[in-house]
Amino acid sequence: MTLQQMEYIVAVYRLRHFAKAAESCGVTQPTLSAMIQKLEKELGVKIFERSSQQVTPTAIGKLVVEQAWRVIARANKIKEIIAEEEHSLAGTFKIGILPTIAPYLLPRFFTKLERENPDIDFHIIEMKTADIKKALNRGEIDAAIAVRLEELDVYEQTSMYYEQFIAYVAKNDPLYANKNIKTSDLNNEFLWLLDEGHCFRDQLVRFCNLKSATESKSKYSLGSIETFMRMVESGQGVTFIPELALSLLSEQQKELVRPFALPIPVRDVVLLTTRNFVRHSIADLIVRSVRENVPQSMLTYNNREQRI
Repeated sequence: MTLQQMEYIVAVYRLRHFAKAAESCGVTQPTLSAMIQKLEKELGVKIFERSSQQVTPTAIGKLVVEQAWRVIARANKIKEIIAEEEHSLAGTFKIGILPTIAPYLLPRFFTKLERENPDIDFHIIEMKTADIKKALNRGEIDAAIAVRLEELDVYEQTSMYYEQFIAYVAKNDPLYANKNIKTSDLNNEFLWLLDEGHCFRDQLVRFCNLKSATESKSKYSLGSIETFMRMVESGQGVTFIPELALSLLSEQQKELVRPFALPIPVRDVVLLTTRNFVRHSIADLIVRSVRENVPQSMLTYNNREQRI
């Protein structure tokens, strides 16, 4: 049994496809298949059920893969400890990021970060909070850019910036006449909200106590802030955007922006790592790069009204 074999079965489990798993591991499919079959023979169990349609793990196979994940993570930790001791800014570093943060934050800093640190092979993966937790626990990602939540208290959360939520209102909506939006104004509105499981939605629903928060979801199965903005621009309802999105808006789009009245909902955007994370040199580099490329007013909690 080798680490290489463990990496192969984890890749197949994750991708549910032998050819894709082989490609991700940088080997041919026959090589990967042969190594997995050798491991199955050694263990005396079948790890995967194979068919023309799909690859699924057996009951015992799931247990084997979960243990392999732990072994790989611990083996990688040895390399990470050595790299950190040498203050090395090199190697692969995988970052999970919420899809409600990625399009507004990444263009501000990521290209420059890569250009200035050519020895670091950054990988960016968009994922929801639940998937970020799983990926961190399994060692599939090194860190994540997420939002501070009580459920994430088991991880280290380093604040990077504080971001207000902004209402985006159609011109023919009654709220368009308002200079700002009170949470009580939203209860009878047609709201364009992300699907459940997006913390952006969950935080707004909780903060605003939105009794009609499922109205749009019952009629539409959408999941993008940008899509909701287009629907509002076409003349229907209200949606919400993060503060960093404001700089991307045209003058015409800015006419639809309405800030919240006090108290203003604010999210704390953090770099998330596990408690036993060791690659602090790269993490500090990311935090510093983000802070240098967002508005200075967003770096402190001053003038940020209510964190959610």
